[in-house]
Amino acid sequence: MIVIGLTGGILTGKSTVSEILAQRGAVIIDADKIGHEAYRPQTKVWREVVDAFGTDILKENEEIDRKKLGEIVFHDPQALARLNEIMHPEMHSMMKEEIERLHTEGVDMVVLEAAVLIEANWTDLVDEVWVTVAPEETAVKRLQDRGGLSEGQARARIRSQLSSEERAKHADVIIDTNCDLAEVGAKVEELWHKLEREGKKG
Repeated sequence: MIVIGLTGGILTGKSTVSEILAQRGAVIIDADKIGHEAYRPQTKVWREVVDAFGTDILKENEEIDRKKLGEIVFHDPQALARLNEIMHPEMHSMMKEEIERLHTEGVDMVVLEAAVLIEANWTDLVDEVWVTVAPEETAVKRLQDRGGLSEGQARARIRSQLSSEERAKHADVIIDTNCDLAEVGAKVEELWHKLEREGKKG
């Protein structure tokens, strides 16, 4: 089994690449979904997050209001660091457990899709790091079109993340998605066949 760590900046095409790989038979582990799972009320992580940020971040049903929490940490680097200290190790354990389970089931390829794969030090879970990249202008336009953000908001969101250049330093494979969907698909197909030729899957 091969485990691909798929990462990249906001709206650089991670989900598109992930979907193409899923269509070819890869099993996708979505770090965002793992994070949702870790936040479930009364879990260890839930208690630590509520202790750190107070009960104001809770909805009436005791679920963590991710939007409220996001507003706190997006503007406060120390608060974000505190949240990451709580979340990242727990998510690492959950993802490791899931990868081990899939391995015992005989899965050929697992894709761990995680925006913070590098920053969270999760690269030990994967065999290869694939990074999607797109020029900032392209990502800004995609954010404005899909997220309804102003240009300034879009740029702030993009620049709050690790740069594509920094991610690229850790990459085994770089996928430039500044092209049409068919071309992205062709690039991913070629990578898939390369893995088959090298006998890395299975």
